[in-house]
Amino acid sequence: MGLFTEVLLLPLAPVRSVIWVTDRLQEAAENELRDPAVLRARLALLNEAYEQGQIGEAEFEREEERVLDLLESRPAPARTDVRQPPGMR
Repeated sequence: MGLFTEVLLLPLAPVRSVIWVTDRLQEAAENELRDPAVLRARLALLNEAYEQGQIGEAEFEREEERVLDLLESRPAPARTDVRQPPGMR
C-alpha cells in the first residue's frame, strides 16, 4: 500500500488489529479442537464415562460419532508462516 493509503487507514488500525487477534484466537481454538491427541483423549474419557455408567448407550454413541467425525475430517496441517497484523507490514 502506498503512504497515502496508510495515512487514510491509520484510524482503523486498532480495529484491524483486534480483528487480526480474534482471527488468530479462532484458528488456535479450531486447531486445538481438531488435534488428534485431544480427540483421542476425549474418546478415552467418553469410554470411561460409559463403562462407569455415567452416560447411556445412546449418548455414548452420539458423542463417539461426533468425535470420530472430527478426527476423520481434520484439515491439512496448518501453514507455518507467521502472519502479521494489518498495518504492521
